[in-house]
Amino acid sequence: MEALLRKVFQGVDLNAPGAFWQLLHNMLALVPWWPLIWFTVACAVAGAALGWWRGRIGLGIVLGVVVGPLSWPVLWVLPPGRYGPARRRLDRRQAMQAPSA
Repeated sequence: MEALLRKVFQGVDLNAPGAFWQLLHNMLALVPWWPLIWFTVACAVAGAALGWWRGRIGLGIVLGVVVGPLSWPVLWVLPPGRYGPARRRLDRRQAMQAPSA
């Protein structure tokens, strides 16, 4: 922990007017950005695939980006949208169960 604090406070004069911004810059420099970006892209792609299946592509992408993998069970539980394989399967099942006149 001390090593991280040393990296954050490196070259910062705490009495200077821009000390907050320098501290923020030093903290953001410690974040592994590329793995986080690829993880977000992967979650968006998986959310889009689940959204396509459930007929909710836009919602799948947005939830995948914002919430990540936690959105996948939510997408699966939501009722199917107007289009997509899940809607066609549900329509076929309801047509087979409908009483014939």
